[in-house]
Amino acid sequence: MSFDINTVIADMLTAIKGSVDKDWKEVKSASAQFLERDKSRMEMIATFRISGELSQEDFESKIEDQKMIIEAELNALAVISKAMAQNAANAAIDILEKAVIGTIKAAL
Repeated sequence: MSFDINTVIADMLTAIKGSVDKDWKEVKSASAQFLERDKSRMEMIATFRISGELSQEDFESKIEDQKMIIEAELNALAVISKAMAQNAANAAIDILEKAVIGTIKAAL
């Protein structure tokens, strides 16, 4: 299994869609822009973890930082509540974490 950030971003958007449900039309464009803007940072974190240059502890810390960034970006949308933003950020980051872990396991 190889890590493909574009597939991960698409899966993250699907996770956000599932979290915001009926408000997806209002947040779709902005969510896609936020993730696209954050893509290189997330890819770098994932690549460093997969290559072993980043410990699991440091990876978790950086992922938590990224989750807070996504949550803050989503909170900027007036249509989305704080709880929805937290849930959407959690769902998106879960996808990123699982993709990295799956890539590491496949390489072993």
